[in-house]
Amino acid sequence: MSEMSSKDIRNIPESERMNGSFMKPQIEHKDENLDERQKRSMTSLVGIPTKIDETANLGVEVGSSQVEYIESENLNDVDDVEICLKTLLSRLSSKEWVSVCEALNNIRQLSIFHKEVILSNMGDVISLIVKSLKNPRSAVCKTAIMTCADIFKAYTDDIIDSLDPLLLQLLLKSSQDKRFVCEAAERALIALTTSVSPLLLLPKLQPYIKNRNPRIRAKASMCFCRSVPLLGIEEIEAFGIDKLIQTAASQLGDQLPESRDAARTLLLELQSVYEKSHFLKPTAVPEDPEIASWEHFCQSKLSPLSAQAVLRVTTVSREEIVLGS
Repeated sequence: MSEMSSKDIRNIPESERMNGSFMKPQIEHKDENLDERQKRSMTSLVGIPTKIDETANLGVEVGSSQVEYIESENLNDVDDVEICLKTLLSRLSSKEWVSVCEALNNIRQLSIFHKEVILSNMGDVISLIVKSLKNPRSAVCKTAIMTCADIFKAYTDDIIDSLDPLLLQLLLKSSQDKRFVCEAAERALIALTTSVSPLLLLPKLQPYIKNRNPRIRAKASMCFCRSVPLLGIEEIEAFGIDKLIQTAASQLGDQLPESRDAARTLLLELQSVYEKSHFLKPTAVPEDPEIASWEHFCQSKLSPLSAQAVLRVTTVSREEIVLGS
């Protein structure tokens, strides 16, 4: 039997078209629509539509109609803490990216509203967050970065023993080409430097300032520069102002301007701290002004070339401040 033309099909009465072979395509179409609605319903649980998959490797963030990242202040408490915890690790390690995002948001919620319940599983949770940070899908990666920021704010110094793998990934993500991932990582690093005690954080940052990757060095230098001013004069002396000056001096000739700028800013801060501490500190025997000077201190703690570079930076910057005032 020859196939019917579209014109022939239109001539068949409605009642006949609803029977037999003419109904099958219509049912399949309905099933397709149903599947699509189910996908949309599932992805709405975490506010991340499935369309993000098509743009996972782009360097720009897709529109908010396609991806919604929930800010910390807009997160609500979980409905049932016990049920959430029972499935948390399995969902974090799931192959379904929507489930992973949902679990990451649950960690954020628990960190804000029930931070004590995660402490016993913190090691496993951190390992799976690191896995999500390495995920090539941007939605998972950015949600994991936002999770890091909330963890830093919630657990502060308690996170220090688990920090190393998170810190490396955040330094990497903050220096990559995807702008919206980079910006999220920058915010997480700011949350880290403002939440964790500098005395604990600075030793963690120091190895990355010597990293082979110049971008990692630059981001680590910026974090180091942000963290030092949070120390008081006594804490700086306890850490060792000479060590801080040596660290900053090593970055003055770095490949990237971000490292050099951070080093200059840090040296000016350390010069101010040094001069204040010597002015405020009472001594039984007055020090020779020349021996107690910033110049002499740098020359005694640094190589001749490094001391010359540091003094050039701090002298020129001080003169610019005076001329501008």
